[in-house]
Amino acid sequence: MKNRLKVLRVMHGMTQEELARRLGVTRQTIIAIEKGKYDPSLKLAFKIAKLFNMKVEDIFLYDEAEDQS
Repeated sequence: MKNRLKVLRVMHGMTQEELARRLGVTRQTIIAIEKGKYDPSLKLAFKIAKLFNMKVEDIFLYDEAEDQS
């Protein structure tokens, strides 16, 4: 799953550490999400969306082609 987390974080002037603190996760979690190595839980995805005042689907982009590989 692709995501726009890094772009949104930078647009809002936040460091990975600050974003992690605000979401109650580790910096390593933010790094992994931004690199596409980890898909967040639904709960975390909704927390991220709420923080940026966006819909989950506007941040996390599901790619059906990835599931067919």
